[in-house]
Amino acid sequence: MITYDLKGKTALVTGGASGIGLALVTQLAKNGAKVAINYLADDARGPEQVEKLRNAGLDVIGAPGNVGDAADCERMVLTAVKDLGRLDYLACNAGTPGTRTTIGPKELDRLTEELWESVLQVNLLGVFRCVKAAASALKAAHGAVVSTASIAGLDSPGSSMAYGATKAGVISLTKNLARTLAPEARANAVAPGAVDSSWMIEWTNEQRSGSIDKALLKRRCTPEDLAEVMLFLLAGAAMVTGQTVVVDGGLTLG
Repeated sequence: MITYDLKGKTALVTGGASGIGLALVTQLAKNGAKVAINYLADDARGPEQVEKLRNAGLDVIGAPGNVGDAADCERMVLTAVKDLGRLDYLACNAGTPGTRTTIGPKELDRLTEELWESVLQVNLLGVFRCVKAAASALKAAHGAVVSTASIAGLDSPGSSMAYGATKAGVISLTKNLARTLAPEARANAVAPGAVDSSWMIEWTNEQRSGSIDKALLKRRCTPEDLAEVMLFLLAGAAMVTGQTVVVDGGLTLG
């Protein structure tokens, strides 16, 4: 794994208390960055992970807040920037499938207004809100944004068509955010395939096995696989902006 000298750099990672977000927080902090970990205020995993990482000698702080709420998201980002002193890197990773089980393309009745509202507010508008609130700080630091999209935004079924639509929106939004932040800062995204993490969807053993069989590399992604690419897009990749990198072990090619 490539290492970076991130001493003096700062980062904010949304949805940072578990899964891909936590893996990225850990890698950023191990490379020397001071990291603000965003999590929902009532999620006990947030304070637990902050304490655990601090005990490991890493420089992290908590940044509770809901990216799905416009006012709370702006407050959270501005508070994090103030507490960090600057903002070099922003990872818009918070997301929700809006459902515990997959919803097939023909199951339109299960695509409720409430589900659409949930995934739109968090997965798509949450990314926009975070970048909007952080834009001036990112430009001042000549920083970078990385967002978590999904292969569901690239014509894979995903948990539901609503989820896929929001992730397709993130891919499109990333291109325009790159235009917005240029030339001072960059914006990119990753599109994970099947990932073994504490996600809300209850995948069956058959679904897990199927994703392994279809992947060219014959395994599911780990959060660390995604974090490695996200770290590169933030701390390296100086001439890459507006791009979405698929990290799926060849699942979409199988």
